[in-house]
Amino acid sequence: MDLNYSPNEMDFQKEVCSFLADHLPKATADAVRYGDGLTKEMMEEWHAILNKKGWLATTWPKEFGGTGWTPVQKHIFEEECCAAYAPRIVPFGTNMLGPVLQKFGTKEQQDEILPRILSGEDWWCQGYSEPGAGSDLASLKTRAERDGDHYVINGQKTWTTLGQHANKIFCLVRTSSEGKPQEGISFVLVDIDTPGIEMRPIRLIEGGHEVNEVFFSDVRVPVANLVGEENKGWTIAKFLLSHERTGIAGVGFSMQALSEVKELARTIKRGAKRLIDDPLFASRLAKVEIDLEAMKITNLRMLFKAQEQGAPGPETSILKIKGTVINQELRDLARRALGPLAAPFPGHVGEGNIVFGPPDTAFNAARYFNNRKTSIFGGSNEIQRNILTKTMLEM
Repeated sequence: MDLNYSPNEMDFQKEVCSFLADHLPKATADAVRYGDGLTKEMMEEWHAILNKKGWLATTWPKEFGGTGWTPVQKHIFEEECCAAYAPRIVPFGTNMLGPVLQKFGTKEQQDEILPRILSGEDWWCQGYSEPGAGSDLASLKTRAERDGDHYVINGQKTWTTLGQHANKIFCLVRTSSEGKPQEGISFVLVDIDTPGIEMRPIRLIEGGHEVNEVFFSDVRVPVANLVGEENKGWTIAKFLLSHERTGIAGVGFSMQALSEVKELARTIKRGAKRLIDDPLFASRLAKVEIDLEAMKITNLRMLFKAQEQGAPGPETSILKIKGTVINQELRDLARRALGPLAAPFPGHVGEGNIVFGPPDTAFNAARYFNNRKTSIFGGSNEIQRNILTKTMLEM
């Protein structure tokens, strides 16, 4: 694999940069950059801008309304979006459910749902994890019992990211208790406005409302909302998780964080010496940069493999592990570089805001604490190591 961009790819990179400079709203970029104030309306506006350009569904083939980009084009686009502080495309509809429906859905489901994902009419969220079934999804307890042409769902989902904005949720539910636990799981689509659904916010350690818990009490869902075959949802779940774990690597976001840490290290002094000249700090920074470069290459290799085979393989667990560890290390280096300025949380006193240090650094504490979750969600890193041991090393 040639790691240098071709002339066409360099032209594409320039086109992306020009598009971002002309169309990314400054208020939205500032909200992403300074870590505060990114609203649902801003995310929807950016979604619409990308859809109008035809650049929203970067993982979809052209026949379904996607870009049909090569893995390198997708990588360039994500990298430049991160560098420009564009909001991350909400992945649940475009990067997760979309590919699932294209592979496992009926023609009717594809024709109805895929255009609504692109238009933004539907905001999807993910109903996988439960209080007793996080990384071990096969132990999930939420049940869907057949009643004529409907399923009746009872149970609870948790850690439902951005569910407070969603009007739809795709869920793993148990439709049978016979055989192995994985054999009785089905994949269903649910309208959140259906009677019997309650969503409650979960406040995270940094104070944000990003995730929720969802309760299902005798929720009736048409059998037509089943994706694939009944009791065969585990295959779909693994397919979807492989796409999720590729995205979780977050190469572009780590590149962005690396640039921020380097800038801090060049400007912050310890005594008369810049932090970048401190051997211990410089060594840690060099190590994480080397790891990030290696992950970039690995990410591209896996994207090429996914393009050839139609889906990423179990080795995406490598990306999930390394991507989250690298991002956490970069946030830790930023915290160490800032010293006392990284300690307090921004807040409000009376009519005025409390400001600690320059605007770029004001939310580093919140970012540091928020990123502790990344080695847990999407399947904890410990579980990912088990997957690699079993599927690739055959141990």
